[in-house]
Formats: sequence, C-alpha cells, structure tokens
Amino acid sequence: MNEQIRAFFANSDGLDHMALRPLSHILPNWELTWDREKEQYFEEEGSFAGMLNELITELAQTVPPAKYHDNEDILAEYVMNNTKWPLEKIKGRWGIEGYVKQDYASILEQGAFDDEEQKNLIIASTGRVYDAIKHGKVHFDDMELGHREMLAAVIAIILYHRSNEIGL
Repeated sequence: MNEQIRAFFANSDGLDHMALRPLSHILPNWELTWDREKEQYFEEEGSFAGMLNELITELAQTVPPAKYHDNEDILAEYVMNNTKWPLEKIKGRWGIEGYVKQDYASILEQGAFDDEEQKNLIIASTGRVYDAIKHGKVHFDDMELGHREMLAAVIAIILYHRSNEIGL
C-alpha cells in the first residue's frame, strides 16, 4: 500500500492550489512541479514541496486507523475543553450550530496546537487517503470535491504547524 499512497499524491493538478496556496503568506512559492526522475515534487527554495514530500512519505508509512474521525474527535474535544468555542457534535460532525462545515478545518487547526508532532492529524489523513482508495479514488485529483478540500485543509494544517516548529 506504501506505493499506492505515494501514487495517490503524485503529479497532482490541484494539491498545490488547495493545500499550499493558503500557506503562501509563509512561503510564497506554492506551485508544485513533479520530478519524474525522483518521483516526488521538485524541492524549490521558498516552497513547502520538501515538507510535502516528507509528509507523503510519513503518510505512506503510517498504519491507517479503523475510524479516522476518532483522531479528529480528539482534536475537537481538546478545543471544546480548552477554549470558549461553543462546540458540539451535530449529526456526527463537530462545529458551531449553523457553521459546521465552515468551522471544521478551524477546529482541527486549533486542536493541533496540542497534537504532538501532529500525530492525530497524520493518522486521520492516512485514514482519509485509505478510505478514498478503498472507494476507488486512487488519486487526490479524483476525490469528491468535499473530501478533497478537507484532506487538503488537513495537509495545510500539518504543514502550517510544522513550519511554526522550525521557525518559518
């Protein structure tokens, strides 16, 4: 499955726009170029490409969870217990009444401040990729838009937190 995970992210048309462009205020070079020889994204200066390549390797080496939402629930519960956000689980999704979809990525981002090495986000992301592959979506660009947006948001959150850790 390791190679399937790598292939899932290979030479994507939308991954850079969806996951890296929101981080362009940190590193301005958000567009990705695929290196066919190395079978990874070309690591350019001022880009998250190197960190993204490392993240893809990490996802490929991570055992997927039985239910990836459990790892996301840990982050949401942290936010609920440590902020004044009026969070609740509505129809199986965390949010603030009336804003469930819009707030979910923000909830995960805030919860990740207590997620050592983004462990829960990594496990949840791995689960999201395995789930997509299980449902016949073998490439990031083939995912249903809502699932693709959420996976891209989680990738951006991981890279954001890691960029803070290394002082970018």
